[in-house]
Amino acid sequence: MIPEIEKATPQEIKSFQEVKLKELMNYVSEKSPYYRRIFRNYKINPTDIKSLEDLVKIPVTTKEDLQQHNDDFFCVPKSKIIDFVTTSGTLGEPVTVGLTDKDLDRLAYNEAISFACAGIQEEDILQLTTTIDRRFMAGLAYFLGVRKLGAGIIRVGAGIPELQWDSILKFKPTYLIVVPSFLLKLIQYAEAHDIDINTSGIKGAICIGESLRNQDFSLNILAEKIKAKWGIELYSTYASTEMSTAFTECSEQIGGHQHPELIIVEILDEKNQPVAKGEEGELVITTLGIEAMPLLRFKTGDIVVAHTTPCSCGRNTTRLGPVIGRKKQMIKYKGTTLYPPVMNNLLADFQDVKGHVIEIFHNDIGTDEILIKIFAPKASDSLLSKIRDHFRSKLRVSPTIEICSREEIQRLQLSKLGRKPVSVIDKR
Repeated sequence: MIPEIEKATPQEIKSFQEVKLKELMNYVSEKSPYYRRIFRNYKINPTDIKSLEDLVKIPVTTKEDLQQHNDDFFCVPKSKIIDFVTTSGTLGEPVTVGLTDKDLDRLAYNEAISFACAGIQEEDILQLTTTIDRRFMAGLAYFLGVRKLGAGIIRVGAGIPELQWDSILKFKPTYLIVVPSFLLKLIQYAEAHDIDINTSGIKGAICIGESLRNQDFSLNILAEKIKAKWGIELYSTYASTEMSTAFTECSEQIGGHQHPELIIVEILDEKNQPVAKGEEGELVITTLGIEAMPLLRFKTGDIVVAHTTPCSCGRNTTRLGPVIGRKKQMIKYKGTTLYPPVMNNLLADFQDVKGHVIEIFHNDIGTDEILIKIFAPKASDSLLSKIRDHFRSKLRVSPTIEICSREEIQRLQLSKLGRKPVSVIDKR
């Protein structure tokens, strides 16, 4: 199930997207109060935006724009909204996103072709280990996508390893949709209850929310720990509520594939200009085919590298590498630039660390400080020394580390909506 446009030549894909871009410009200039105002204030004639290169003539849209002018982004009356969702609010106040019936169909199609990209077929059964409620788009998207693909789905929801294994053993799913660190908890439960995970019938996991790979696409520490115990395939997927689109790995596992009929991708530098080929920058997206809340040049806040070399799977689309970090969470610590994901990965090297939270704040002289709070039942000076040495060897610097109780870590990790555990608290 590879859409024909994904097998087209790069030039054919570009020409296809430029037709879609013109349709989008006409639509938002007629329907969007926010973009009509932007076009007027910046003296932009929407008909002048004809090529992907012309996008730089349009100001970027930021998360702050969405937060401050949320209602002005809607292109349809409230009566046309079928489903209301909100963003997780990781870097600020949550934004409301509405989906029309047409948008829900698009969401289902996106997930269906994304699952197919990872090799999932109609005869497969997927177990959903994330929430489908709490105004969370992802759980709904997965359900709709599996239904569109014609596969089966078991809606177990988040947590509860005992219930997850009861469902696995009873219904024999072939894939899990899961946050990868939760796979470690499933492994621990199975080992404690004499469950042979490698005869369970699980072939693979569609992993969300956490990175599996280093920038060269080799497995990171978390993925290696999973694979050492459970011989399943791990597929990374990247998405956000605002884009209503996913970038999912194929069988080659060298980046998440773009769906060119659904989204336009730019990688921009600090001045909102395109970076050189192969350089890291902020992912900026323009949505295609969205009816209720289309976005032009939306800055995701995620730092990535785009890959354009041919893929053996037959797709000729741009691929996104693992997220390097969130732009707003970049840390300048003792002369070294750091992002929280690399610290999460290093802490995964220590089995004694059962939970952690990274706090970022400014010290008395206005420079960045890092405090890592960890829960380790067998905490000792020796463990702390090993962690510090590990950080120094990998990053050249070692942050302050503080031992906390399990309850304190759990309290810090609990987000306002309770949808995602928080691993970074930025107090700057």
